[in-house]
Amino acid sequence: MKTLTDTFGRKFPYIRLSITDVCNYKCTYCLPEGYKKTPGDTRNFMTGEEISRLTKALSELGVCKIRLTGGEPTVRKDFFDILKNMKQNSNIPKITITTNGYQLDKIAKQLYESGLDGINISIDSLNRETFKKLTGHDRLLQILEGIKILQSLNFKNIKVNAVLLKGVNDTYEEFEKFGDFIKNNKIDFRFIELMQTGDNLDFFKKNHVSSKIFKDYLEKNKWVYQTYGKDAGPSLNYIHPEYKGKFGLIAPYSKDFCKTCNRLRITSRGDLRLCLFGNTGISLRHLLQNDNQKDELVDLIIKQLHLKKESHHLELGRDRYYSKLIKYRGIMKNFKVINQEELKDWAKEIFKKNSFNMVDVSSKKETFRRALASGKIYVGKEVFNLIKNKEMPKGDPIALAEVSAVLRC
Repeated sequence: MKTLTDTFGRKFPYIRLSITDVCNYKCTYCLPEGYKKTPGDTRNFMTGEEISRLTKALSELGVCKIRLTGGEPTVRKDFFDILKNMKQNSNIPKITITTNGYQLDKIAKQLYESGLDGINISIDSLNRETFKKLTGHDRLLQILEGIKILQSLNFKNIKVNAVLLKGVNDTYEEFEKFGDFIKNNKIDFRFIELMQTGDNLDFFKKNHVSSKIFKDYLEKNKWVYQTYGKDAGPSLNYIHPEYKGKFGLIAPYSKDFCKTCNRLRITSRGDLRLCLFGNTGISLRHLLQNDNQKDELVDLIIKQLHLKKESHHLELGRDRYYSKLIKYRGIMKNFKVINQEELKDWAKEIFKKNSFNMVDVSSKKETFRRALASGKIYVGKEVFNLIKNKEMPKGDPIALAEVSAVLRC
């Protein structure tokens, strides 16, 4: 059997598969204004047939776990049809979902009967008013009722996720409330450290708190670290002899976070993303139209793994890691008066200082090549202003484009 393995020896038995971008919540850290279509992207979400072909191909690549995500996956009218097809026809051993739990009290029994293998539910606070403020919906009691229904049906794999937010759920008292919740409930509760994205910079600065605060709480209260399973996610899990449930921590800014990476992401429109925190990828959609395209699809996915990077380098800090390119901006203005030899020397200096690798191709036969590339990028007003004012978290994208063009990267 072919397997998904990258150039660093990491294997990828776990896929996060989005089936919609639509969400019926307005979480302050995710979609504060609710779901809105991406400007310029006219593609529809993958159909049930396309998802079926995709999951069959993934099963031939050694994938043993698929997590259905969104948006909110249960808002799709054909959600249970998709789930049923995957359970019956994909040969994927574990199918799980991540949900906001909006309808959980109504669909819990149907989820159980569908053969679902696990569920992650987002609950950022056990305080009803705080939950309502964060999500825009007063649904906490119904979600908790849905969990009780699942437990009454002996549904085993229940996890609760919360985004760690400053001044909301980052205190000792809040940690204790969640501890009380899992003390007599066989539920895994995990905190997720807030991530900085291109359009949440102000929110991130105001609400981010290091995951270390929760890790310190766990160690102080004698929670013991538990090792990973083969298809486990990135959570650092902790157990305690006096608790039925577990605590977990997902800390993407921690050192060596990427060393245990075992997951790939596929978007609702069929794009393969090699990093869960990246926004670039390649479309698989054109190879999901016919059953006889499966071999070609498998080969494309395998080839893409060769491009996966060793790390997302978030632990270095986005500003510090990416802003190295900004200082070249002033030099770019003078390139017209730099001769070819000076340009070569300057380029070598850049590579030397920044640990890039230059390859000697002097022994190769000279050939003439010309490549042209063009594209359009649609961004919102906030992102546009960040680019215009050179305030992007990853540095100055215009300077990066100019460096790439001059050096023909």
